[in-house]
Amino acid sequence: VQLQASGGGSVQPGGSLRLSCAASGFTSDHYAIGWFRQAPGKEREGVSCISVSDGSTYYADSVKGRFTISRDKAKNTVYLQINILKPEDTAVYYCASKNEPRCRTWYSLNWYNYWGQGTPVTVSS
Repeated sequence: VQLQASGGGSVQPGGSLRLSCAASGFTSDHYAIGWFRQAPGKEREGVSCISVSDGSTYYADSVKGRFTISRDKAKNTVYLQINILKPEDTAVYYCASKNEPRCRTWYSLNWYNYWGQGTPVTVSS
């Protein structure tokens, strides 16, 4: 399994970004993809998770209403749309996968089987 995160960049406050996580190596759609972020000097935190098979979504309270996770099963890609970006969203964003169809303990780093490399997001005026 390989995960390729992309789409990060430098944006001004109030802007938007769409991050992508391209997955390969799965033999079915019975897996979950989570997005995490790690700000400088802080621990990595979970922001969202999606069940690829049925599209169920989960969000951290801190990002509800501004972040939207979605998936394109045909492209084996999961997206994280981030709107109304704030300076505190500055972080390296990672995607991770779990070989289970449900986002059970999706907020736990240790729950995941595979991790992609991070894509950096910088929000600054």
